Amino acid sequence: MSYPDFWSLGCGKVIPHGIYDCQKNRGYVTLGNSKDTTEFAGESIKHWWNNYGKAASPHANSLLAKCDGGDSNNANHYIFKPDLQKLVDEIGIELRIAHYPPYTSKYNPIEHRLFPHITRAYQGVIFTSLNLVKSLMEKTHTNKGLSVVVNVVDKIYEIGGKVTDDFKKNLKLIFDEYLPKWNVHHLSYIIPHLYEKGYMS
Repeated sequence: MSYPDFWSLGCGKVIPHGIYDCQKNRGYVTLGNSKDTTEFAGESIKHWWNNYGKAASPHANSLLAKCDGGDSNNANHYIFKPDLQKLVDEIGIELRIAHYPPYTSKYNPIEHRLFPHITRAYQGVIFTSLNLVKSLMEKTHTNKGLSVVVNVVDKIYEIGGKVTDDFKKNLKLIFDEYLPKWNVHHLSYIIPHLYEKGYMS
């Protein structure tokens, strides 16, 4: 297996998608073996909510996700929005996406509270299977109580997906007044008065 920068040197793939809960100091990592797609990102969030988030916050009516602006989370890719809308329709609560502007992802807590510690957990190890990666990541911990839960998804994700011509009709979005390019609310319902005034897309 090989890291994404050196696919040609490996005999398999491991693609991580991470979620970090700042309040609980806990990381949730989904490992895929296919492609880093928006569908994979959406299903990773769905798995976290159904298996951990909903039980921890049973009365929550909104989620805030701070995302980097690249890869499957890209703020400029329209296809990410329909996949998130599908997720919101399934879980039934609002999802607010706050993208970090270009070159500022280092300020995302996940970058310095989770990923560096995961990297140290498998430092110097040659990956030979997804299960090995999973077991090493689950050993990640710090003196401040960081713990990591890892889930493996064995599913083929296709790249090159495109949005349909009428995809906006199925989206229930509210763009923030502040930095609307990067900050958006995905709703599980339509607010008539906002829709009529053009605040919703």
